[in-house]
Amino acid sequence: MIRSATAQDCEAIARIYNHYVAHTIVTFEEQPVSVDDMTRRVDEVLAAGLPWLVAEEDGHVLGYAYAGRWKARSGYRFAVEISVYLDPAATGRGLGTTLYEALFPLLREKKIHAIVGGIALENPASVALHEKFGMRKIAHFREIGFKFDRWIDVAYWELTL
Repeated sequence: MIRSATAQDCEAIARIYNHYVAHTIVTFEEQPVSVDDMTRRVDEVLAAGLPWLVAEEDGHVLGYAYAGRWKARSGYRFAVEISVYLDPAATGRGLGTTLYEALFPLLREKKIHAIVGGIALENPASVALHEKFGMRKIAHFREIGFKFDRWIDVAYWELTL
């Protein structure tokens, strides 16, 4: 089941995200995010009128996707940056696709014009997911991030609706 996130989901959301903080390069945060901080992040997205969705099965949150503001200035109000994270035990089941299939129509309803997705490289699964939804690579920054004692490239994918 895909539904809007609530405050009760933030512990599971933080747990999922913190796996990626501790073990992967897909986020450049290096310290775990507290449940309170994650609750604040979810609240900010929802307060901006943007969607934060969770995938739930048997009462357990298996993943989430959301659209945050691309930039704070008003001229960017029709652009968002999207993200998706899955519980490591739930990958390979198509949940990323399911979450984006629910997210993209909500963005269209909200008259969002541009969707951006940043991907730390190498991440072929994330690249494939974003391209599956018609997003195309529009920028590649070499060695812009640093984590786990190495430089990491980041590329951006974009879709106009």
